[in-house]
Amino acid sequence: MTGNSSIRTNFSRRGFLGLAGAAASIPLLAACSGGSGGGGGSKQLKFWNMPWGSTAFNPLDKKIAEAYKPANDLPSATYQEIQWANFTQTFSSAVSSNTGPAVSSGGGTQAFQFESQGAIAYADNLLNSWKNNGLYDDFLPGLLDAMKVPKGYAAVPYNLDMRVLWYSKPLFDQAGAKVPTDWQSFLDACAALKKTGVYGYGTSAGAGSFTGGHILVSFMINNGGGLFDEKQQPNCVTPENIDAMNFVLECVQKGYVDPGSSTYTSANGQAQWKAKKFGMGFDTAGLAQNVGGDALNDLAVASPLTSPNGKKGALYFPNNIMMYKNTPSQQGSEAFLTYYYQNMAPLWTQATGIGLPPLKSITKTKEFQANANNVKVINEWQPIAKTWAAPGGTALFLGVTTVDGTPAMDTFTQSILGGKTDAKSALTTLQNAIKANMKS
Repeated sequence: MTGNSSIRTNFSRRGFLGLAGAAASIPLLAACSGGSGGGGGSKQLKFWNMPWGSTAFNPLDKKIAEAYKPANDLPSATYQEIQWANFTQTFSSAVSSNTGPAVSSGGGTQAFQFESQGAIAYADNLLNSWKNNGLYDDFLPGLLDAMKVPKGYAAVPYNLDMRVLWYSKPLFDQAGAKVPTDWQSFLDACAALKKTGVYGYGTSAGAGSFTGGHILVSFMINNGGGLFDEKQQPNCVTPENIDAMNFVLECVQKGYVDPGSSTYTSANGQAQWKAKKFGMGFDTAGLAQNVGGDALNDLAVASPLTSPNGKKGALYFPNNIMMYKNTPSQQGSEAFLTYYYQNMAPLWTQATGIGLPPLKSITKTKEFQANANNVKVINEWQPIAKTWAAPGGTALFLGVTTVDGTPAMDTFTQSILGGKTDAKSALTTLQNAIKANMKS
């Protein structure tokens, strides 16, 4: 299995940015080119999916979708690949003009934006039907909870974009470093690596790379913190978050973070791993495959760290598939998704590069089990991972779009990785920006 591409998932994990603004400010467009049939009156059901993996992904995905044979005069499915470039405008204009899909994937927070606008068909009936065919119980722990909003389930979990700790076995051996288990041993490993000219806090936070900000929030969650309270309001300036950011600032001040990190794109960061300048760092579950070469054998996933508060945790992004009210048949949408989930395993077993699977049955296949790093991510990281909603809740909601790849989060990340701030000031600025954006 090849894991997920960090270049592509930079778009998935930034959510559905600016959807409300895009829908209001751009003219309504005609239906996107390609793909016959569509929602709202057609006898065919539109399924739109993104380029989640390598070039092998969409051809196989299309083959699976178009092999669907509906029963009882339900609509058949057409397939459309939607590019990440300008995908927010593609979806917002199509949905606004009732030319959009009946079923789609998309940005990780897209379903919650559209749900707030009344465009989403809730998945409650579908999930209830899956209790009878085994699919409901096949989901990994916590995934369905992440999709539940007050009125119902806004979407169905599809592929998982995880943030996990990687280390280079040869560089650790060279430095005499021990694989960390907590924050202090993380610092110890960084210190050992520094003596050999290697950075222990490998990250990237330049244009288009949001990993740097994700890892800051991961450390907050690891310490029992996060950005939002149980009322889904920003609550950033907490002791847990301040301690976490002080820890990262200590890494910066001690020279464990590459000074260029705040300008690195994902490709730059991967180049540093390839050049053996990064010996440890948090990244996607597909890092080794994305770097390639020696990294395929050299890089390994460590176990989750225990924070000074005795807690474990990390940020992750449960990408999803959603249904829309604009469909030729709601029963048809649900029947198609039942078929799709029962037949989508080849997307993982044939190494198409899509993110980690949501179903336990796929993780138990011999093809998935052949990748020890992915197995460790599923067994150790997925159960402790949390969404943007932490610590107040598990389910995503509209407010998280204020931090998912936004300028506010970029500014915060740059200030911390630049080391020219204090934790409380940076967190206060972030909280004020979130509040302002939630009101706008």
